Amino acid sequence: MNRFVQFNRYENRAGNYTLKYPLSNTYFGMNSKLETQLAELLEANIISADIVQKITLFYHTKEEDKPNRLFVIFGILGALLTGLGLILIIAHNWDDMPRSTKTVLAFFPLILGQIACAYSHIKKKSTAWVESSATFLILAVGAAISLVSQIYNIPGNLSNFLFVWIAITAPLMYLLGSKVALVIHLILSTWYASYLGYSYKGPIPWWYLLQFAWAIPFYITLLKKQPKSNMTGVLNWLIPLSAAIAIGTFTNGDTLVCMMYLGFFGFLYNIGQVSVFKKQKLRRNGPAIIGSLGSSFLLTILSFEWFWKDAPLESYPLAELLMTVALFLAGAAVLIYLYLKKQIKSFNLFQYAFIIIGALYLTKSFGYVHGIILTNILVATLGLFAIRIGINKNSYGILNYGLLLITVLIICRFFDTNLDFVFRGILFIAVGAGFFFTNYLLLKKQGKNAINSNTKSHE
Repeated sequence: MNRFVQFNRYENRAGNYTLKYPLSNTYFGMNSKLETQLAELLEANIISADIVQKITLFYHTKEEDKPNRLFVIFGILGALLTGLGLILIIAHNWDDMPRSTKTVLAFFPLILGQIACAYSHIKKKSTAWVESSATFLILAVGAAISLVSQIYNIPGNLSNFLFVWIAITAPLMYLLGSKVALVIHLILSTWYASYLGYSYKGPIPWWYLLQFAWAIPFYITLLKKQPKSNMTGVLNWLIPLSAAIAIGTFTNGDTLVCMMYLGFFGFLYNIGQVSVFKKQKLRRNGPAIIGSLGSSFLLTILSFEWFWKDAPLESYPLAELLMTVALFLAGAAVLIYLYLKKQIKSFNLFQYAFIIIGALYLTKSFGYVHGIILTNILVATLGLFAIRIGINKNSYGILNYGLLLITVLIICRFFDTNLDFVFRGILFIAVGAGFFFTNYLLLKKQGKNAINSNTKSHE
């Protein structure tokens, strides 16, 4: 039997094709569910055997063109283990080797990795080959840098080591088209920024901005060509998480950091409303989820009195001020873009929350009471908006997210207000009843929609 599906059939008097042998004996190259459905359609004379053959051939060819994900994963793991194994073997006999031998051994994995990458690129090997060779070469570069520094006693610290490692391996993602190289680049860049900003307490890691920007064109290309691939889904989360971790290194930890992050999360949420992200499943829309959760968390913190009362406007460092203004402007620019492209179908308060709080922050010199009150109202309204979105989209997750946001706000006010315990108890009972009632309404709505769809299908 060749690679295409062969059907043994005969033509009956009605002109329909019928298989001579049971359908289960044929080779489909597809999942059993689709095979069963095709068999039922064929036996009911809804589709002909020719159509079955075309459908089968289409999926069979599609499966052949798709890279073996498991093979790619094991190839990358194999490259990681091989690289670590070579390092351990060399390290075991390291002290007994002369300097010249140490130098040769330090560069040997690097040369081996370059040969593997060149072979993969020139011969246009499979995805597993490309990703494995890229992973091995990146590890070999890091090992070579550290070993040469140790052999010749070259001074330096971890930030210098990471910077050189990133600079040397950065072109690999474009030269080989390696997604794993992009992932490792982001991890190393985030590590570099975190070490300077959080551990080493050195200067602001401005180089991170260039390292991050270097990866964006490759990521945008993936979004255009492979928006639904698993690796693109991972990067939808990894890129905003990397930026969220690194942003804290651009501030000294004063009150402006809250506004800086609020502008960033507002920018992220609006990015998540762009069609390329919004068309995907919610779990793959990392910018929208991170932006929403981050904004809700920060706004809950800002609903306390201490932020508005004990943190008056002051003279901030220029770098922090510029970063904060740039993030707010970027969020507003994305919002304008969505309006111009007519991608905003209805009003969504989450898209404007960062602008509202930013405007309130500028009015702190006139007092703080209005800021506290309006922030609490904003958080409660955001919870109601999330409930409405959850009901409209038939999503229990978004619905309960809105209810949880209101519950957290009530709990916060439970500890910093002098409300009567009876009133507090009534509030908790009301919220608990709201959980049950709204979930019941959504369940009832889904049941009604299912009944209506079944009725229309029978008609």
